Amino acid sequence: MKHVLFTLFSLFAFTAKAQTFKNPESLFDPTPYGFSHASSVSGPGELVYISGQSGGLGKEHTLSNSFREQTKVALQNIVTVLDSYNLKPENIMKITILIVDHSPEKLKIWNEEIRKVWKNKPFPASTLIPVPKLAIDGMLIEVDATAFKASK
Repeated sequence: MKHVLFTLFSLFAFTAKAQTFKNPESLFDPTPYGFSHASSVSGPGELVYISGQSGGLGKEHTLSNSFREQTKVALQNIVTVLDSYNLKPENIMKITILIVDHSPEKLKIWNEEIRKVWKNKPFPASTLIPVPKLAIDGMLIEVDATAFKASK
């Protein structure tokens, strides 16, 4: 049964024609918070799953004590992975953000930094999950993503 569902999902995912981002008017406007309520992909292409990227800088994975700095680095790490597929942030359909000891101040920083990367593009669908701790001591944020690369 799982194989049938996966096959159906795969057929559906790869038989559509475009990316769409939706924010139904009957729901609150999520754009001030850096996300869209929903995104979809239609058309031939490739889904790209990006593992959780932390705020660790470079191959040494150097972690700053600053939440803002780790947020900038995590977003840049996402962009680096996207670049390896010749994609841009607007190709991301869904992100999940894990924030250690989440607070209104950290949400404000996240919103400021995501706007610098997405600029005036539609925001992806998003889930933010407050957590008490991440995989490595000192990690303050982790962001994973699913992107879509259309076939040419």
